[in-house]
Amino acid sequence: MRLQRWVSFSKRAAGSLSHVRPFTQSAANMAEEAKKLAAYAAVDNHVQNNQVVGVGSGSTIVYAVDRLAERVRQEKLNIVCVPTSFQARQLILQHGLTLSDLDRHPELDVAIDGADEVDADLTLIKGGGGCLTQEKVVAGCAKHFVVIADYRKDSKALGQQWKKGVPIEVIPMAYVPVSRTIAKRFGGEASLRMAVSKAGPVVTDNSNFLLDWKFERAENWKEVNTAIKMIPGVVETGLFVGMAERAYFGMEDGSVQVRDPPVN
Repeated sequence: MRLQRWVSFSKRAAGSLSHVRPFTQSAANMAEEAKKLAAYAAVDNHVQNNQVVGVGSGSTIVYAVDRLAERVRQEKLNIVCVPTSFQARQLILQHGLTLSDLDRHPELDVAIDGADEVDADLTLIKGGGGCLTQEKVVAGCAKHFVVIADYRKDSKALGQQWKKGVPIEVIPMAYVPVSRTIAKRFGGEASLRMAVSKAGPVVTDNSNFLLDWKFERAENWKEVNTAIKMIPGVVETGLFVGMAERAYFGMEDGSVQVRDPPVN
């Protein structure tokens, strides 16, 4: 019911705004509004009092933390937050939320995170922001893992929308042999991710390197994920297979679409 009320409200709000200022919303603004819609819907439907919440990373999660902090203030909720990255930790602290970790709270009630791409089976590509390992650990510790995204991240099959490949975290000394092994066994190319505002490669919160594997074709992602993780030097992959139980997509028209995994 809360989701329905929120979607209905957002449609009315979007309609009234477009009536006042028609044809002024850019594609970027539309995507940001879609992120906000998905984030608010997920927080409203999955966060309850006295919960431990895993806080994901990326641009969409900013809106989720905004809404979480708003609800904590308005409803006097007792919420403990476990971050998935330095960025998430800073967001939690900036909003005055209670910060914890997996040492003190190894079991989470729910984790909410974004994704770079979501396919029809709720298989995800994550790690565009470089936080995939901690994101996967936190998601794996949660009773419920919920994904939030805008309409651009929705795909029938991985690779349709996201063209930057599957992120793979590796220890620095192993990036060359790992990239060669992946290309030899699975095709495509696994390239070292280079930094933008510093010389050299991107370094993760865990002091590791990132490879971005641009695959050539659709795969059995469960098998590929397991096989890549078995390569010496691989820390984790950005393939999240069978982990998400629901995805919320903010749409261009101001609505929110909900996707559950297919029933096998």
